[in-house]
Amino acid sequence: MKKEIFIKRSRITAPVETVFKWHSRPGALERLSPPWDPVCVMERKGGIRKGAKVVLKMKAGPVPFKWIAEHTEYKENRLFRDRQVKGPLAQWIHTHKFEPDGPCACFLEDRIDYALRFHPFGNFFAGHNVRNKLERIFNYRHTTLARDIAAHLPMTGKSPLNVLVSGASGILGSALVPFLTTGGHRVVGLVRRKPVPEKEEIYWNPVSGHLDLNELGGIDTVVHLAGENIGQGRWTEKKKKRILESRTKGTALIARKVAELDPRPRVLVCASAIGYYGNRGDRMLTEKDGPGDDFISRVCHEWEQAAAPAIEKGIRVVFLRIGISLTPAGGAFAKLLPPFQIGIGGKIGTGRQFMSWIEADDVIGAIYHSIINENLEGPVNVVSPNPVTNLEFTETLGKAVSRRTPFSIPETAIKIAFGEMGKEILLSSTRVKPEKLLKTGYRFRNPNIEGTISHLLGKL
Repeated sequence: MKKEIFIKRSRITAPVETVFKWHSRPGALERLSPPWDPVCVMERKGGIRKGAKVVLKMKAGPVPFKWIAEHTEYKENRLFRDRQVKGPLAQWIHTHKFEPDGPCACFLEDRIDYALRFHPFGNFFAGHNVRNKLERIFNYRHTTLARDIAAHLPMTGKSPLNVLVSGASGILGSALVPFLTTGGHRVVGLVRRKPVPEKEEIYWNPVSGHLDLNELGGIDTVVHLAGENIGQGRWTEKKKKRILESRTKGTALIARKVAELDPRPRVLVCASAIGYYGNRGDRMLTEKDGPGDDFISRVCHEWEQAAAPAIEKGIRVVFLRIGISLTPAGGAFAKLLPPFQIGIGGKIGTGRQFMSWIEADDVIGAIYHSIINENLEGPVNVVSPNPVTNLEFTETLGKAVSRRTPFSIPETAIKIAFGEMGKEILLSSTRVKPEKLLKTGYRFRNPNIEGTISHLLGKL
């Protein structure tokens, strides 16, 4: 067995106590998991202290496997260590070291002592790939950690939030919840299934109007993300009805129930979409512009109107008009990536239509910015300040995966295959500026499409 050592060391602009505490909270492992190589926490006991255990479900390519790790050492604000009990490697010992660098900064060092199975063949065939993967993963982890902690610093010394989240298991919600819990906030999830006793969850049903918030024990923030997926399947009349009602009924129910609470939440952050503006060609749009005349424009308009009961009771309400959210974990980017990786990706239609995109972690950052910034209310465009055409996006993604992009999908084929959905989602041109986010000082993690795609693919 040949032992190898991998070390990643970074300076974090935050006190060592803050960085260590972040790692000890629920959600840290989920936040540090790269979206291109996600892990599922199946079981967790004891946090990061000595004797704690965690069971993970992971994949090696398409093959799933179980990883069991045990924590073997713990020194508060200095280090914790875990080792593989069951997994694909012959040995894995991960030491997390924390070193103060004055009162406002520290060094974080991740050291991996590992060995591959079947030496020397394992090292010969997989050694380079394993080290390269570790480089990608820990570059991502340290970048994400530094950015998350920077986002949380404005709340230092303030009382933690009590946040109610709908859509907590969705693509955005599953990233938002661990972001909030690692920041020290309490999160309660609204679920359509039977609540899990070990988790803070309450049942709701927007169709029947069932939602009892009196059992929560105080909620100061509500984030409403739930809604029917608009990008799956053709828009039949039944599908369009579900899309509309899933947004209007759910929003109206939450708005009405939070308006009845005493005390009431300070803020309701409600998801909407840039589909509000419809197809506007190359015109730059801001929050001052009115709705378009497409089906999705009507949905977004009525979606936002449904929050009226909360506004009437003086609750600050923010409508997040979210653009095309990019993450390998799901959504449009996850669907586009495989064709590009095998060399059959290409532009859609003429490629001249504008895509107002945003990296998923910037959506999470914008949600948090909207929660803690009391000057924000009403519609807020949640998009990168640098929209691109579909052709520009196509060429950038092709370059990132080292594949040519000679193909194009004709508009006629899109309309035949997807009908109204294809016309409004894939062919529509919506060029949007995040005017309110910029004016209130939000700093984008990834404002440019080249850097964003490199980050999402672990190439930085």
